[in-house]
Amino acid sequence: MSEEAEAREPGREGRDPEAVSRFVEGFAAQLVEAGMQRMPARVFAALLASDSGTLTSAELGGQLQVSPAAVSGAVRYLAQQHMVSREREPGSRRERYRVHSNQWYEALTNREAVLKRWEAALREGVASLGAGTPAGRRMAETLAFFEFVDDEIAAMMERWREHREKVFGPGPAS
Repeated sequence: MSEEAEAREPGREGRDPEAVSRFVEGFAAQLVEAGMQRMPARVFAALLASDSGTLTSAELGGQLQVSPAAVSGAVRYLAQQHMVSREREPGSRRERYRVHSNQWYEALTNREAVLKRWEAALREGVASLGAGTPAGRRMAETLAFFEFVDDEIAAMMERWREHREKVFGPGPAS
């Protein structure tokens, strides 16, 4: 969506494009400090700040003043992290990229597979090193930590689903 088209979106009247740009760059900087790569952070923040929650590669490139290749790489990373999805425009070869309202939930719950792999590796480490050795005990404590985190994330996500429904009501997740 062009800046002109986005400016006509409902609720956009009076929005200061410079203030939006400052937000996008500031929030992206916070994401980078937390460990996200710079370009995916900028693309994610731009999508999040868009009223429609969707932008094309050209729109993202224009807004962020970056190349289509930079946008493509960022979107690939964000899609792998389950933070955005790709959608084909009807009757067009052009894709739109969408950020969903449940992107944090999806990103966090998809970490479960990573935690399970770490737990399996740590179990193997405890067995290999011997539970009675200092290294084995350290591995066992690390394993117990990740098992605890895994259980807590699952319980927290269930509480979030209930809280989200109370606050925002039932409906689609995006």
